[in-house]
Amino acid sequence: MTIDAIEHIAHHVVETGFDDLPQEAVAASQKFILDSIGVGLAGSGGPWVTELINAMGAAPAQDSARVWGQDKVLDARAAALCNAYQIHNAEYDCVHEQAVVHPVTVVLAASLAEIDRVRSNGGNSTSGRQLVRAVTLGVDVACHLGVASASPLKFFRPGTCGAFGATAAVSILRGFETEQLISGFGIAHAQLCGTMQAHTEGSPLLAMQMGFNARNAMTACDIALHGIPGTRHILEGPFGFYALFEGQHHLDDVLPQLGNVWRITEVAHKPFPSGRATHGIVDACLTLRKEHSLAHSDIRNVVARVPSLTHHLVGRPVTRDMDINYARLCARFVAARALITGEVISADFTIEARRDRITLELAQRIDIQIDENPNPNALSPIELQIENYDGTRLHSMIDIVYGHPDKPMSRAAWLDKFRNNWGRSLVPLSDSACERVIERLDALPAVTNTADIIDDLVP
Repeated sequence: MTIDAIEHIAHHVVETGFDDLPQEAVAASQKFILDSIGVGLAGSGGPWVTELINAMGAAPAQDSARVWGQDKVLDARAAALCNAYQIHNAEYDCVHEQAVVHPVTVVLAASLAEIDRVRSNGGNSTSGRQLVRAVTLGVDVACHLGVASASPLKFFRPGTCGAFGATAAVSILRGFETEQLISGFGIAHAQLCGTMQAHTEGSPLLAMQMGFNARNAMTACDIALHGIPGTRHILEGPFGFYALFEGQHHLDDVLPQLGNVWRITEVAHKPFPSGRATHGIVDACLTLRKEHSLAHSDIRNVVARVPSLTHHLVGRPVTRDMDINYARLCARFVAARALITGEVISADFTIEARRDRITLELAQRIDIQIDENPNPNALSPIELQIENYDGTRLHSMIDIVYGHPDKPMSRAAWLDKFRNNWGRSLVPLSDSACERVIERLDALPAVTNTADIIDDLVP
């Protein structure tokens, strides 16, 4: 029987211990766990959160987990769903640009729900080393699968690849052997979901699809734990992941990178609470605004030339009745806010900002055009030209977008982001708890009980 690539990936997950991880990968994992927790706390006050939690029903006596920033306890799978939704609902979660995957969102939501589930049952504590290993390898799985794709997005890759990553992460926390993990992958594959229609419409279902895949990964591990087999030709079979969800791929080029390229080290922060595909345009707008002391009232028009994927994701028209999810994915609107205010923050997406006459008028004068980039998964480079009423033209080319590891946020900047997000939790949490979480994440490999971190994420 032909060996499917999933077996190579499963061996990589099971056989890689914490001590096999390079320090660079460990440090990146700590940083992006912190970032994702902060984003999830801010997301606790996002649209439809309360309704989603209420739809999940009452918590069981056992196998429960807590929702961050809330006074709510749910079934662990439901908590994973809600926490993944909270992490993604503000479009503020970290991203792997080459894979086009938000790799920590689904992985961390499922991992911390599993840790909390064990706590609720009085089981053994989960160490920081275990959590780092689970997140690092979960991200590795999700991103390697995304990087291997050579086709444009047709399903929501952050959700589908995230499900495989979360299955790997939960399997590590449960101590699965290779055969159990392969079954888990197969059962996860049978539950994959994530339509790009939600992205096109700017629907809250976009972030919920992250939650569905976190829940489904935990379910896959529950089923595999009982010895129930899944399919085996999960990636390369005639109805496998690439045939059904992606299309063309180059897995043969990517598999040798397992254990040599650590994808967590390639993950980019999001400095702004909007789709990552808007960030290159925002970066260019802010650069020109600062360099030329540009006033928005001086601007006649703006033209951004972008790769086809960027145009597909955020090149949508601006409208006067945009809801918040749509506005975060509208490059014209986000760029207009950047040019007017000199930043992009959560307050730029309030209903007042979305209806602001000056913003909407400037946004109508911003044109997003497709360039000749042949890569269907590229988000950059971005070329921006601003023409002023006095006839002057300003030009900027962004090859590497702010937040990428090659153009990173400083530690001070990403800690400011975390603290600001902490302060936006639906239920207020203390400043001392905030600093304690930062300290514990800084020293995560030495933490003996990671459930203590979750204690600080709830009232």
